[in-house]
Amino acid sequence: MHFATLASGSSGNAILVGEGKRSLLVDSGISMKSLLHNLELLKVAPAEIEGIIVTHEHNDHIKGVGALARKLKIPVYTSPAIWQEMEQSVGKLADNQRVAVNTKFNCAGLAIEMFATSHDSRESYGLRIERRRPDQKVLALGIATDSGTITEEMHRSLKGCDALIVEANHDEDRLWHGSYPWYLKKRISGIFGHLDNRQLAEGLLEWIEDNTQRVVLAHLSEENNTPELALSTVVQALRTSRSIRKNKDLRLRVAPRYTPHELILLREN
Repeated sequence: MHFATLASGSSGNAILVGEGKRSLLVDSGISMKSLLHNLELLKVAPAEIEGIIVTHEHNDHIKGVGALARKLKIPVYTSPAIWQEMEQSVGKLADNQRVAVNTKFNCAGLAIEMFATSHDSRESYGLRIERRRPDQKVLALGIATDSGTITEEMHRSLKGCDALIVEANHDEDRLWHGSYPWYLKKRISGIFGHLDNRQLAEGLLEWIEDNTQRVVLAHLSEENNTPELALSTVVQALRTSRSIRKNKDLRLRVAPRYTPHELILLREN
């Protein structure tokens, strides 16, 4: 099972997940041209993409969805409510490309489970994506960005994943002492906004287990955070956990804003 973020942040989000020559996208919040270019950097052929899953209807998650789905002739999966919100933005698609899903479905040979996050959109979801094969160990990737608080659904779905792509949007001090207007600071820091570094660190203490191999910090604010600050805050918190310190295979990194990171291949422990 492999994955990589293709873009991450308020300027656009997209994640590649798959196994072998079959893959899917989680969101496509950048232009089709940029997304195809970033796939090329990873040596992933567009023909390998079998569908797009949309987590919520904000433009930084759906900007390229319609154009990409039409070009590749692939389905788009999301909830009925999100379809209502993004219908005009996505544009015309064939009936078999408009797939309304509820909670659990399959795409590109992977099992998908949606869970609620807390964001100021019509609906917003995280994902637990599993590779399930009778002759192989189950591998799970948890994805959760765009949530102002850690929900019970997040705890249940992210705990024990082999890899996590999770939001470390801002540093609380930098946000409140920064240049954003008051209403925007309130929105970002509220329960329907975004997780700060410390909130995420507290969540990771609950979610990381012995099998967790990779954690990618995603959706960082360009003004109210830095990769170094996000990493240092998380690492400092994880050092307080003896069980996490014993996990010698755990690796952390920050998702780049405009470019993909290396294709990460999860192994069977």
